[in-house]
Amino acid sequence: MNDNLNALILGIIQGLTEFLPVSSSGHLELGKMLLGDNSLPEDSLEMTVVLHAATALSTVIVFRKDIGEILSGLVKGRSEEVGFSLKIILSMLPAALVGVLFADEMEVLFERNALLIGMMLFVTGLLLLLADRARRTEKGVSYPSALIIGLAQMVAILPGVSRSGATISTAVLLGIDRERAARFSFLMVVPLILGKIAKDVLSGDLTYADLSAGPLVVGFFAALITGYFACTWMIALVKRSQLTYFAIYCFVVAVIAVLYALFVA
Repeated sequence: MNDNLNALILGIIQGLTEFLPVSSSGHLELGKMLLGDNSLPEDSLEMTVVLHAATALSTVIVFRKDIGEILSGLVKGRSEEVGFSLKIILSMLPAALVGVLFADEMEVLFERNALLIGMMLFVTGLLLLLADRARRTEKGVSYPSALIIGLAQMVAILPGVSRSGATISTAVLLGIDRERAARFSFLMVVPLILGKIAKDVLSGDLTYADLSAGPLVVGFFAALITGYFACTWMIALVKRSQLTYFAIYCFVVAVIAVLYALFVA
């Protein structure tokens, strides 16, 4: 299959599944297996960096007003923005520690493990079902809840566990207002994505000599555009308690992944 078309498909998958609660890592791995091309652009660190940069940028665009207010508040020392930033930092710690201390071990889990992806998609679906049935409140994010949401994000490193699904569901189950839960979930991941990009760039593993600009550009804009709309759509869905549809989708894909692992792979 043409590299540009592959990059387009993977960019769309990344943009949609980074924000929709269906696991971007799981879908990218399944996409690579189904496309059956070992030279797929996503297999390169360059494409990984580009796709993550695109979804980070789409988050910044969607929440540009919020981010502007947070930065302004930090400069002026306003307690509300300082407190929110500290909660974001606290929520990042579990996933950041796992990423630093167990990077090699985590890489093994992302080697086309369809069975694990299927099992974890079932977990994601169950979380979404529970969150959709949780009682509505007006509660905000506290420091203890920020840490618990961060632990959910840490678990979501596993392929097949949706990061947005795990963090939003956990926040809602903790009694946090749905819109605030979605806002916190999406904002908390931006520093982590930027940190991961910086780590990859500074690792020295990027092979610029082999870089093909066409697929990278196609993948970037596919992920950026679909990510923007998926992020906006997801906020509306959480507010309207419509996560059950995604739970059903996760169950269906989980069955397909398990059957693929057992009878095809």
